[in-house]
Amino acid sequence: MNAGIQTRTPRAMLIGFLLVLLASATFGSSGAFAKSLLQAGWTPGGVVTWRVGFAALLMAPVALWEVRGRWHLLRRNAAQVLAFGAVAVAGCQFAYFNAVESLSVAVALLLEYLGVVFVVGWMWAAHGRRPSRLTLAGVVLSIAGLVLVLDVFSGVEISWSGVVWGLLAAVGLATFYVTSGHEHEESLPPLALAGFGLGVGAVLLVAASATGLIDYGTSRESVEIAGATVAWWVPVAELAVVAAAIAYGVGVIGTRLVGATIASFVGLSEVLFAVLIAWALLGELPGLIQLAGGALILAGVVAVRLGEGSDEQPDLPADDALAVPTSESVLTPTAAKPR
Repeated sequence: MNAGIQTRTPRAMLIGFLLVLLASATFGSSGAFAKSLLQAGWTPGGVVTWRVGFAALLMAPVALWEVRGRWHLLRRNAAQVLAFGAVAVAGCQFAYFNAVESLSVAVALLLEYLGVVFVVGWMWAAHGRRPSRLTLAGVVLSIAGLVLVLDVFSGVEISWSGVVWGLLAAVGLATFYVTSGHEHEESLPPLALAGFGLGVGAVLLVAASATGLIDYGTSRESVEIAGATVAWWVPVAELAVVAAAIAYGVGVIGTRLVGATIASFVGLSEVLFAVLIAWALLGELPGLIQLAGGALILAGVVAVRLGEGSDEQPDLPADDALAVPTSESVLTPTAAKPR
């Protein structure tokens, strides 16, 4: 392993786990706030374009500051930034909204979260990192938990074109975890990757909206949320600042610290947070089946964590390795300076 890339320490793993959990909570908050805009006349394309667009503007100064004087890092990682922005940001959401046009939201979301299985498969196929039986058991438990949490048995609608779009969204989700965890000596700082990736995604979403690939529509009417009437920009601000800028930023840092596989399974908790936030803001109380599903997801996360600890770690080439720096080196400005 190259000098300057350190192995994961217990402290780094803990910080990374908490950051991925925070990212899941902030991502999960988007549903309730987006729903308030949709009920006020916004289209999904309008919501996602404003969300990613404003998040990109917020993250741009941070991204530029992170690479000041080291523009070669941006050139060196241009492909990673393009993949993150085009596939993990714009592509994932574009595919998801196409899926929900012909599938129920529950089925579309379940298909997207199959991306966590794709991550395990990618690590096995690309790096020869065969998952342990415990990791595979975690896969089964997590997917079973998702089925219960999403309650897909109540009104499932199947469309093969929708299934294809849902699986493409899963590829986008897997790409988020893999590109976020991709680390080498001259990799972009995590916040720079998030900022430039959001910029790429914003440009593509604006282009898709302008050309009609995404149905774009907005409204300046007040919205109802948590029993209160608020201005339209309140949920827009939450979606851009909390559910996008903060979510992508801490998500990338956390994924670098714990690795793609673990982050992808901890990220399943986004569904739980989405249910709880919808309960608090919209009065949508989760049922016993959903709570049971949440328990299965948590059990799956624990199984994957234990399975990852027992897996044999092969020596990977520097450009392919998912080894991560310690928490101190990630969070300090000098972390990504080339040596």
